[in-house]
Amino acid sequence: MDAIQGASRGVFVTFEGGDGAGKTTHINFLSDALRDAGHEVVRLREPGGTTVGELLRDVVLNPEHDAMSPEAELLIYEAARAQLVFVVIAPALLRGAVVLCDRFYDSTVAYQAYGRGVSREFVRQANMFACQGIRPDRTILIETDAPASVGLERAMHGRDGDRMERAGEHFHERVNRAYRDIAAASPDRVRVVVSQPTKAETARLVFGAVADLFGWDGDDLPFTDGYFEGANLVHGKVRQQEE
Repeated sequence: MDAIQGASRGVFVTFEGGDGAGKTTHINFLSDALRDAGHEVVRLREPGGTTVGELLRDVVLNPEHDAMSPEAELLIYEAARAQLVFVVIAPALLRGAVVLCDRFYDSTVAYQAYGRGVSREFVRQANMFACQGIRPDRTILIETDAPASVGLERAMHGRDGDRMERAGEHFHERVNRAYRDIAAASPDRVRVVVSQPTKAETARLVFGAVADLFGWDGDDLPFTDGYFEGANLVHGKVRQQEE
């Protein structure tokens, strides 16, 4: 599938960050704006996005499976990813769609390599095998200045939490350190967005971090005044770029 990396390919953007960083919120904002601009947008999450992937998600995140080995956990994530790439991501990119994915292979490096201690080289090779030549054009890493424990509290919203959320504060601190290392190693692909006091401020930074992929001017985003100040960014309209 390496041919999909060619010029006629769609755009693939992944969102990464620790639990509770706000990835889903900003994928929703960007997705709505891109659809307003006339793009076909495919929104996905990992693991999941396919019938097989959702079944595997239920297995790997179920807290009843606390005896699962790190190696088994890794292979379940990679199996779900391979199915998602084959069934959804590759076909969408071939037809020119924008694919926005909540987590992709960087999460596996962060959670299974740094977090669980699985060999980083083995994780790299497993990612390559599952991705079948597909790589993100841009990765948005959303960071907060809060400790891992606060992010987990936000993510769980008072519920008990899934297997990964229950892995403990030290585990999630290792995950956050991994993301910092990933961003430092891939500055051309990974853009770090530090969460701001309001969702609108953070959204403006996210949109600016992908502006070049869609022909936008990062210093003059093509949206009407007040777009980013809307509580849910649902009332703003995309302003057409001048010819």
